[in-house]
Amino acid sequence: MSAAEEIAKLAKSAFEDSQLVASAERVNALHHIRKALESNKSQILAANREDLQAAQIEVDAGRMSESLLKRLDLDKSDKWDSMLQGISDVADLPDPTGIVSYAKELDDGLELYRVSCPIGVLLVIFEARPEVVVNIAALAIKSGNSAILKGGKESNKTTQLLSQAIATGLSQSSLPATYVQTIQTRAEVASLLALDQYIDLVIPRGSNSLVQNIQNNTRIPVMGHADGLCSVYLDESADVDKAVRVVLDSKTDYPSACNSTETLIVHESLLQSVWPIVGRALLDAGVRLLCDPPTLIALSSLAPQPLNLALAGPSTPSSYRTEHLALTLSVVALPSLPAAVRFINAHSSHHTDAIVAESQAAASAFCRGVDSAGTFVNASTRFADGFRYGFGTEVGISTGRIHARGPVGLEGLVIYKYMMRSTDAKGHVVGDFGAGGKRYKHKDIVAAAVPF
Repeated sequence: MSAAEEIAKLAKSAFEDSQLVASAERVNALHHIRKALESNKSQILAANREDLQAAQIEVDAGRMSESLLKRLDLDKSDKWDSMLQGISDVADLPDPTGIVSYAKELDDGLELYRVSCPIGVLLVIFEARPEVVVNIAALAIKSGNSAILKGGKESNKTTQLLSQAIATGLSQSSLPATYVQTIQTRAEVASLLALDQYIDLVIPRGSNSLVQNIQNNTRIPVMGHADGLCSVYLDESADVDKAVRVVLDSKTDYPSACNSTETLIVHESLLQSVWPIVGRALLDAGVRLLCDPPTLIALSSLAPQPLNLALAGPSTPSSYRTEHLALTLSVVALPSLPAAVRFINAHSSHHTDAIVAESQAAASAFCRGVDSAGTFVNASTRFADGFRYGFGTEVGISTGRIHARGPVGLEGLVIYKYMMRSTDAKGHVVGDFGAGGKRYKHKDIVAAAVPF
């Protein structure tokens, strides 16, 4: 048996064994994991600094982007504290398993329940951000799933110590120590993708190329988190102050995030009014603008020149399909709301898109017409986040169309099973129903939980 198969087999066994463990024990495990992380903070951050130093060499050599480097820093701002708080937030959320979503009495003494349950063994593959190890581990444990995690090689040292802390926490609970495992190499990933007898769902979190490569090399269902090609559309009814606030925040709050806006669409009627004010604010914030001819001309024709036009230049067709992950924004002018909707659906990654509009009709049409996981009105695309949605944290943002879409929290990590019970002295058989026999009652049962 290969090492990868042993890992997968242990994960499956851990999942199956955990199904008879009380949900309260999963919460207990999360508290122990948080304590283990707190106890090992200095060592973990020291490892993170080593990863950052190695990554800086790659950036200096032109082999890694600055945006990727920024994602590696676990000690930046409040990232460490947010990671720990995410564990506590997930622990405090309601148990997503055992919830009844359908209950019927089919016959006297014959009851049917649809009940939420874990998916099984998750294989989660992600790039750069080391805190994702903890985020996903917390969600997997709380939702009753076992997990195998593979982070990017650029964060190996950090990931190893985070994983050790998670294992320490698990060892102090009733859950198997192999409930959350990590792997380090692409060869292990390739082997695991063939083990559909053990692994139930693959969640790739990264670039389109990563997601597509995995989808093309496995029979296991894939829930993809791909590029974040988000956009903001300034409708002809847009308020200028809202436009400035929403566009600036969407682009500059954290440019390397997948929910940062990459494309600004301007209604043609705003070229001489709202757009120059928004453009000035972006340029003053150091944003490089890649403009189509109408938006570039509108900026260039302003007199006196108040803008740093050194940061404004022409776009190319590829600009609108590029996830810049930096202070760069592609800009295009379009004649109507329907044209904007068509443009977004043709160019976006179906992640999150926003409209700035005072017209309720325009806002409604935008939200219905744009085929993305999130459609916002007068709000920054940066709100597309599991923590901000109240999910505690997230596995990723699904841009697909399976059971989970958008930020994937606990509810995205459960499915359901049907449970049936007969209390009849003889039991129930299908032969008793039909022509000349019984008829199904299909009577609603009010039930918050399965009574058996």
